[in-house]
Amino acid sequence: MAGKRILLVEDEPNIVESLRFILEQAGFEVDVISDGNAALASVIADRPDAVVLDIMLPGMNGFDVLRAVRGDTKLASLPVIVLTAKGQPNDRKMAETIGATAFITKPFSNAEVIECVRSHAGS
Repeated sequence: MAGKRILLVEDEPNIVESLRFILEQAGFEVDVISDGNAALASVIADRPDAVVLDIMLPGMNGFDVLRAVRGDTKLASLPVIVLTAKGQPNDRKMAETIGATAFITKPFSNAEVIECVRSHAGS
């Protein structure tokens, strides 16, 4: 897994700290952005191997980031794992309809996050 770059898009500092730690321990390089607009710009410019995306973000929300990524033919196959406290069935359906690769609700299991990122970031 060494060398796989994950873009973590999350605005809650405690969750950022936790996710960064578990993902780095699993061998990923982790970049963190806390704003939707900046996240989209980073995805376009830096092309990470996968994105872990919160929905409730300042600036552009995660659904809009996901729409923009899926609307760009160069990014359409980028794995985007939605990780959110918005776990209602309609939120999951919206994420799946837009094109989320996977959907994880908060609170999350560390093992579930690692397994999901490994599965979708490739080896």
